[in-house]
Amino acid sequence: MDAKIHISSFAQKKASSYGLTGWVSNTSDGKVEGEAQGDEESIQKYLKDLNSGPSPAHVVKVEKSEQDAKAGESSFEVK
Repeated sequence: MDAKIHISSFAQKKASSYGLTGWVSNTSDGKVEGEAQGDEESIQKYLKDLNSGPSPAHVVKVEKSEQDAKAGESSFEVK
């Protein structure tokens, strides 16, 4: 299985388990990017999970930036 697909699926499952909305996607340069929104506690738990990553993936860096909430999102999806 391609590691990028595995990480995207992991990110989607974890986000959904915390009730977060947003998206995750593979980039053309081999990275995985996404946006998540929800309460601060759930976001922090999600970021902790992403830093650990799924086994046997190797997460190099997780970046966080604050953005305005997006209205109308109802789920977390893999694009």
